[in-house]
Amino acid sequence: MQRPATRRRLMALYRRLLRHFGPQLWWPARSRFEMIVGAILTQNTAWTNVKRAIARMRAERLLTPDRIDAAPHGTLARLIRSSGYYNMKAGRLKQFTGFLSTRYGGSLTRMFQTELPRLREELLGISGIGEETADSILLYAGNRPIFVVDAYTRRVLERHGLIRAGTSYREIQWLFMDRLPADAALFNEYHALLVALGKVYCQKTPRCDVCPLRYDLPDGRVPTQLRAR
Repeated sequence: MQRPATRRRLMALYRRLLRHFGPQLWWPARSRFEMIVGAILTQNTAWTNVKRAIARMRAERLLTPDRIDAAPHGTLARLIRSSGYYNMKAGRLKQFTGFLSTRYGGSLTRMFQTELPRLREELLGISGIGEETADSILLYAGNRPIFVVDAYTRRVLERHGLIRAGTSYREIQWLFMDRLPADAALFNEYHALLVALGKVYCQKTPRCDVCPLRYDLPDGRVPTQLRAR
């Protein structure tokens, strides 16, 4: 049976994770625009690969919307090669900077002043930007109170009986946003802590015996059908 997700339970999990891992200080970047670049480049790759790509862009002074807009596609793709799918991602970066220039005169401040639901829909209208990327931009670069859902979040919630397999992105997101205060700092830290948990303990083959959230598992164990997810 699926266990209920209450505000008290979600906050108890959050506090346990925070005590165990400490603040995660997300998103690691020198500017809001660099956070956006990172959110786009981290699709389907490890963060270490993104860091190398961003360092090369910084060395070439390409971490501004205008300079990405003006850079030849081939040059940009070469600089971000380490992030994988570099031709496609170069196109996505240019799609975003083109949108920012056309819709908001190149101003991130103006963009992030837009009503949250409307801006989310606009971001989702940019080629190659899906829900996780759009919400990462809104939360981490825009400091807007929206919860980011990724594969780690889904895996942890399934194993703890908070969601069923196949639950939609928006349903998972609403699980947090309907029960917790609309606080960007809380959503930021909670998502980062779930990622830390997924990387260290809630892996495809879980390490439940040493996990800081083992007390919350259904019947004190991971259901067999979820062990390899």
